[in-house]
Amino acid sequence: MASFSYLMSVLVLCVIIGYANAQLELNFYAKSCPKAEKIIKDFVQQQVPKAPNTAAAILRMHFHDCFVRGCDGSVLLNFTSTNGNQTEKLANPNLTLRGFSFIDAVKRLVEAECPGVVSCADIVALVARDAVVATGGPFWNVPTGRRDGTISNVSEANADIPAPTSNFTRLQQSFAKKGLDLNDLVLLSGAHTIGVSRCSSFSERLYNFTGVLGTQDPSLDSEYADNLKSRKCRSINDNTTIVEMDPGSFKTFDLSYFKLLLKRRGLFQSDAALTTRTSTKSFIEQLVDGPLKEFFDEFGKSMEKMGRVEVKTGSAGEIRKHCAFVNN
Repeated sequence: MASFSYLMSVLVLCVIIGYANAQLELNFYAKSCPKAEKIIKDFVQQQVPKAPNTAAAILRMHFHDCFVRGCDGSVLLNFTSTNGNQTEKLANPNLTLRGFSFIDAVKRLVEAECPGVVSCADIVALVARDAVVATGGPFWNVPTGRRDGTISNVSEANADIPAPTSNFTRLQQSFAKKGLDLNDLVLLSGAHTIGVSRCSSFSERLYNFTGVLGTQDPSLDSEYADNLKSRKCRSINDNTTIVEMDPGSFKTFDLSYFKLLLKRRGLFQSDAALTTRTSTKSFIEQLVDGPLKEFFDEFGKSMEKMGRVEVKTGSAGEIRKHCAFVNN
């Protein structure tokens, strides 16, 4: 009898450990909320054509979420019991994040179908993929089963999210910390093929590169810099003007961004940094010389890899009722 009790205890312990260490899987909600992924996809396909910049916005949100405490939806929180309102949303890199109301709208639809089942973290990951596809970009697998985090800290976001002013060393360190390599760095930076930025994210390159007003980043193509200063960012204090990250092609997921990098026309210092090392520059040249499908396939693999960074599964975290607040 004692041996039977011991066996049962071991079995229960194994089940608990297995549940806590559960992994992401495709169609995780197949039984618990079978219509969830179709509800999300249908809404995205209906809404994104009306606002094409949504794809870039949610893609950026997904990236910023995964780089702080893993892909756990912590970037969505307005308030936590442990940190009050000093959440990731207030971090400098996140002040220009958009798309929160879009995620909230998706969450309401999914909650109406299956209350308390689908995590906000999974919704962000699925919307990012479906929005990119809706703009003609690549498809990638999104395994699901992420749980939502309950901690969101402004200082962690400021420390962990690579800034657009990052040099190569900083980028390499930031990505390596999340288990991402140099190819992932190049491919994920390729997301800059769509979307826009404010002048404040790169105006130092134009007006104050060395800390002396009037100095310009010599690595930036001078003709491109002159164009930016005369037509877009006319002052270092311009915090509102919007600039395309991939001029002339910012609504199309293509290879144009990488071609611009090789012409020294990347908008951010972090873009220019990718061509300062032989390994990453060679990879960029390989992508530019290859078919678009190669970029799509490789980008998808890196997105799936990033989507697994430090995820909470099993019994960790929670399934938030509202994405902006932890459950009571």
